[in-house]
Amino acid sequence: MTGSPDAATKPRNKRGSTRARMLGSAVEVLRERGAAGVTIDEVLARSGAPRGSVYHHFPGGRRQILIEALQSAADTIGSVIGAETSDSAWDLVHRFVAFWERVLTGSDFTAGCPVVAVAIAAPDEEPDLTAAAAAIFDRWRAALTAAFAADGFDESDASSLAVMCIAALEGAVVLCRSSRSVEPVHDVARQLEFLIKSREFVLRNGVPRLSRPAP
Repeated sequence: MTGSPDAATKPRNKRGSTRARMLGSAVEVLRERGAAGVTIDEVLARSGAPRGSVYHHFPGGRRQILIEALQSAADTIGSVIGAETSDSAWDLVHRFVAFWERVLTGSDFTAGCPVVAVAIAAPDEEPDLTAAAAAIFDRWRAALTAAFAADGFDESDASSLAVMCIAALEGAVVLCRSSRSVEPVHDVARQLEFLIKSREFVLRNGVPRLSRPAP
């Protein structure tokens, strides 16, 4: 006997839906307020989940919610600059810029980078989260390094360019939030494009020699 015609349109089970709402709410709070702002009360208030669902879906309590929220947010951002791509390094940077423009404007400039928020927290307060943030940044750096290496840069230059891009763009996100404008990330993107293209020119043609002025 076949299933009912509307079987495919039935909503997902309540357990999965409630858990997803709670995790999504935790990600929102993490982006806006950092790790310290992710409390069980705030997650419940935003998700509309009953209090009894906390330890049902997250038996590890607040700590589990925090870690899963960090990883979920990091995976979303990391997919923009994932290692499994044939795009050039500049294409990845451009996608990163476009991603943050959408996030910033879509949140009315309340959402920042959750990985930065965790990374700058006091290590003695959230030691395992700080270590997780460091590992996430390292994955992003490795992905961009691989892209720069594929563009022809040696390992040292590829790595330093990757660090420059991540540091500049993450700093730009902070400036965007404080100024409530996407201009800082656009400014940084233009300078990074100039830097990358200039380094590519030098890579292919060598450092231009300056002609000596006529006596």
